[in-house]
Amino acid sequence: MEMQQVYYFLALCEELNFTRAARRCGVSQPTLTTAISALERELDGALFHRKPLIALTGLGHRVRPYLDEIARNADHAREVARTLTPRPDADRAVDSSKHSSN
Repeated sequence: MEMQQVYYFLALCEELNFTRAARRCGVSQPTLTTAISALERELDGALFHRKPLIALTGLGHRVRPYLDEIARNADHAREVARTLTPRPDADRAVDSSKHSSN
């Protein structure tokens, strides 16, 4: 399972429209559709009813909390990494202040 598939799934859960979900994710509709289909193959079942309207299947409802948690944890990990990873521009600012005080 790829993170993009998780984000696409969650966007589609909210939008219930492939075109709008793709636009929201900044990808083409065929890209989003392909990713959702791949996720469904990986999970061995349909996540969405596609007709007459887009709606979550039973499987989709069951896995949504887990995929939502994966996305939240990934976002949290990125936030933690940002706070722990020195930024090159911040280092330069510190270096230049050392040089200017000499």
